[in-house]
Amino acid sequence: MNYEEGSEPSFELGDGVTENGLTEAHGLNQVKSGRDLAAEGMFEYGSRVGFWRLHDLFAERGLPMTVFGCALALERNPEAAAAIRAAGYDVCCHGWRWVKHFELPEAEEREHIRRAVESLQKTVGHRPDGWYCRYGPSQNTRRLVAEEGGFLYDSDYYGDELPFWLTVEGRKQLVIPYSLTNNDGKYAGWMGTADQWFSFIRDAFDMLLEEGRRGRPKMMSVGLHMRLIGHPARAMGLKRLLDHVMAQKDVWICRRAQIARHWMATHPYPGAGLNE
Repeated sequence: MNYEEGSEPSFELGDGVTENGLTEAHGLNQVKSGRDLAAEGMFEYGSRVGFWRLHDLFAERGLPMTVFGCALALERNPEAAAAIRAAGYDVCCHGWRWVKHFELPEAEEREHIRRAVESLQKTVGHRPDGWYCRYGPSQNTRRLVAEEGGFLYDSDYYGDELPFWLTVEGRKQLVIPYSLTNNDGKYAGWMGTADQWFSFIRDAFDMLLEEGRRGRPKMMSVGLHMRLIGHPARAMGLKRLLDHVMAQKDVWICRRAQIARHWMATHPYPGAGLNE
């Protein structure tokens, strides 16, 4: 689950623009001010309603979850941070704020990473287990994440279905790929119904499960946004998916940190010969 609401560009935070990404606003800004109160309300829906609906779906089934948390968003929503802490979800740092890391000067990006880690330690009670940029990383991001240290992994990569090791500035770095394909962002594009989303994600799951049973196990990440799939009609698709996955054998539903620790134990870092 991507917890972004409360960290996005906004007039309230002095950015002079309203973010409308992954909402029904579709860029219909109020021309005179540039402010979009409709989009702002849609973001608020994510933190006020969507989070709790998704949290309940997982809690009712006793399922784990990884939260990709923007640090400022969780600072501004302490009740959600407390629920995340109580549920035992692991937290992957999604940055300090919703910003384009690839546009930040190196010193500023380093400060964003440091500030995010410090903030999450306070709100969720432990430092984040992993790192994943809200937008694409800069050419410096992975090096700066390794420099900050203390992360089990980073997920700033889309090019595989299994984790792998890198050596970054002499430090070992585990990469756990993410997916924008198996993602509820499809609702902001060509998908309209829960049945469409469920069948699409179910088919991806079934294909990977079939490959795994032939001796080629794979990892599947499913991205959820509270302001998208947190709405009731869309959440039905998630409910169907969770129940479908739970009904299958030979499936490990786990937190991202568990994947990292499993990989470290079964496929340990091979040495410094792996350069980024």
